[in-house]
Amino acid sequence: MSEQFKEQGGAATMDPSALLRWLTSMVMSRVVSTKRLEKKRIKAEKHRQANNQPHVVEYFHQVDDGYSHLAAQALGALAERYNIDLQCHLVSGPIGENAPEPGLLVDLSRYDASKIAPHYGLIFPENRDAPSAKLLEMTKSILAGFSSQDFVTHVATVGNALWSGSETVLQALGEQFGSTTDSEVKAKHELGNARRGSLKHYSGAMFYYGGEWYWGVDRLYHLEQRLHALGADRKPDTPQIMPKQEVSVGKLRDNGSLTLELFGSVRSPYTAIVFDRVLALAETTGVTLNVRPILPMVMRGVSATREKGVYIFSDAAREARASNVPYGDFYDPIGEPTRRCYSLYPWACSQGKGNALLSNFFSAAFAQGINTNNDRGLRQVVENAGLDWASAKQIVGQDGWQEALEDNRLAMYDSGLWGAPSFRLLDADKNVVLALWGQDRLWLFEREIQHLLAQ
Repeated sequence: MSEQFKEQGGAATMDPSALLRWLTSMVMSRVVSTKRLEKKRIKAEKHRQANNQPHVVEYFHQVDDGYSHLAAQALGALAERYNIDLQCHLVSGPIGENAPEPGLLVDLSRYDASKIAPHYGLIFPENRDAPSAKLLEMTKSILAGFSSQDFVTHVATVGNALWSGSETVLQALGEQFGSTTDSEVKAKHELGNARRGSLKHYSGAMFYYGGEWYWGVDRLYHLEQRLHALGADRKPDTPQIMPKQEVSVGKLRDNGSLTLELFGSVRSPYTAIVFDRVLALAETTGVTLNVRPILPMVMRGVSATREKGVYIFSDAAREARASNVPYGDFYDPIGEPTRRCYSLYPWACSQGKGNALLSNFFSAAFAQGINTNNDRGLRQVVENAGLDWASAKQIVGQDGWQEALEDNRLAMYDSGLWGAPSFRLLDADKNVVLALWGQDRLWLFEREIQHLLAQ
C-alpha cells in the first residue's frame, strides 16, 4: 500500500475529497512518468514498423486562430525536412469545458502570434483586428478543397491573405485554386473535429504523432527531437526548424524601475515548472517582481475535461524535462491544500518569505509527492521556506486572503488574460508594456526587458 495512502488512514477512513485527491495524484503521477512515456513511444514505433507504415504526422488547423497561422507556415519546411506523411485537417475551435474563455483565447492568439512570430522567422501582422466573417468563410472555402499535399503547399499563402485583410487577394486565390460550398466546408470541419476527438484532443494548431500531441510552433521542437531520434530526419546535422526558445539573460540590468507581474496558481503545473525560473530572472535582471496569486480555475467554478487535464499535465512534464526542472511526483493540492497555503501567504510575505513559501509548496506538490493537506506535509513546506511552524499553525486556515486573490484575478482579466501562469511587464510609469499567458513566454519577457533597458 502506498505510504501516502497509509498516511490518510486507508480507504475506510478517508473522506471523499481526500480519496479523490489521492486517486488523482496517483493517476497523474503515472501519466506523466518518463518510463511510461518511453514505453508508449517504443510501442508506437513497433506498431508502425510491424504494419510497414510511414511516419504519419497529423495537423489540425483552426482558420480563425493566430497560432494556427504560425504553425501553417512551418508545414512546408517540416514536410521537406522529415521523412513523414503529413496529413492536414480543418477543425473548429475548442468548445464547452475545454474553452472557458473562447473569445479571450482567439483575441490572445492574434496578439501573442504577432509578438512571437519574428523570433521564429514567421509572419503575423501586428495590431490586427479579428478577420471579418466574410473573409473567414472565403478562406475556409478555399482550404476545404485542398488535398493534404496542396494544403501544406498553399495554406500559408491563403492565411497571409486572410490575416492581412485582403479580400481581393482571397478572391484571386479562390479563382486560382477553386472554392467549395458551405456544405462541403461544414463536412470538412466535421471530419476534422471527429478525427481530433477520436484522438482525445480539443484545440487547433495541434500536431499529433504516435500517441502524443504537440501544440503549435512552441512544441514543434519536441516533435522534431522525436523524429530525429527515429531516424526520420533528412538533415540530421542541421539546426531544428523551430528550436526551443531559451531564456538568455542579457547584459543590461535594471534598477527596479520595471515591474514583472506573475499571476500564478499553486495548483497549476505550468506555474509550478516556471516559478523558480521567474524568481531567477527577476534576480538577474534587477526588475521588481510582483507575485500575484490567483485561485485555480476549477476552484473558480471553471470545470475541465479529462482530455484537457491529461494533456496539460503531460505537456508540463515534457516542458519540465526540457528545462531540467524537477516534476512528476505529484500530490494534487486542489481544494483545501490550496486554501491552507494561501491562508499563510500574507503572513509569509510579512516575513519576507512569500516567494519561498510558494516555491516550496510547488516542489512538495509537483516534484516530491508530499500531501500538503495534512500538518506533516505543510510543516515541511513552511520550515523549508525558513518559517516557524508553531506560528504558522496558529494562522493556517484563517480567512482574509480571498480579497487580494480576487483583485489579482480581475487585474489579470483586465489585460485579456485568464489562466495561470500569466505575466505582465510594466514600465517605470506602471503602464502595461506586454501581457501574455503561459510559462513558455518567459523568454519573450526577458527579451522585452532588455529592449526596454536599451532605450
